[in-house]
Amino acid sequence: MTLAVTGGIGSGKSLVCSMFASRGIPVYDSDSRTKALYSSLEWLPARISEVLGTDVCTSEGALDRKKLAAAVFSDPAKLSVLESIVHPEVRKDFLEWNGSFAGREDVPFVIIESAIILEKAVFRDIIDMVLVVDAPLRLRMDRTMARDGADARTVMQRMSSQKYLNDISAGIVRPEADFVIMNDGNIDTLSREVDRVFRILTGKSGKRNGFKTTDKF
Repeated sequence: MTLAVTGGIGSGKSLVCSMFASRGIPVYDSDSRTKALYSSLEWLPARISEVLGTDVCTSEGALDRKKLAAAVFSDPAKLSVLESIVHPEVRKDFLEWNGSFAGREDVPFVIIESAIILEKAVFRDIIDMVLVVDAPLRLRMDRTMARDGADARTVMQRMSSQKYLNDISAGIVRPEADFVIMNDGNIDTLSREVDRVFRILTGKSGKRNGFKTTDKF
């Protein structure tokens, strides 16, 4: 079984994933794995340059991340083209990674961590359940500024690309999720909430394993 863990900038989804990892659950970090693919798939940088119509390679043929960011920044059409190439490769990489745990009784489920997974159809058939990690927008901003040493304007600009997750935080939309953890308390409270989800998914609680109703902790 695959649990998708998602949440906006400053929500604490990576912290939640680290808590699951400490309980023995393998976590596929989509961001870091995608960066690794840019290096391991030697054909990928040239292909990206070709479809974007912009050279995003270094003189050695590797991906120049600054060039890539400049090419797709504030250009949704180019970003969509980029995703149409990269996301299928991420999906393939995840399935291979996931397959490495097949038949292991000590791995009751795996996690894919991604901020965009609920908005990308290419990933929907590889996940079984969804956990949204959320917090009030103001708190998310404060955390991100403190963590990154960034000013409010910079953080707001970064957060603007996550409209759906921001709408969840603002209470505008109800998340398409099986679980929602509100990370607006202390670390001990968050750990208890993670443990409750863990116990449900491993069949160690009184709730039915695999239920499909959003449960807010």
